[in-house]
Amino acid sequence: MALALNVFKTITEVVTTTPTEVYTAPVGYTGVVLLAQVANIDVISQDVTLVHRRSLTDTELLNQFPIPSSDTANLLSGKLVLESGDKLVLSGSTSTNLKFIASILETLN
Repeated sequence: MALALNVFKTITEVVTTTPTEVYTAPVGYTGVVLLAQVANIDVISQDVTLVHRRSLTDTELLNQFPIPSSDTANLLSGKLVLESGDKLVLSGSTSTNLKFIASILETLN
């Protein structure tokens, strides 16, 4: 069976205090992150960290970025291209009150 040329994915996660790989670009595909947002449903400000991981190299895209109470932050100002095997890693200052959503286009290499 032939592989799909383009696949759209929606990723949702509750952010925890432990760095968690929330997305990995699959083998044979490039992942294009179209949107990445975190909502803070807490009554106080919380922080979020977003990392691009390739092999053993981590690149912080946001480091302890504050999100005000009852607010949402766009984590990327544009699109992010993830090559096969690249990962998005997410962590926050709370284990229950930060909600992550991303829209990703996986396109066949």
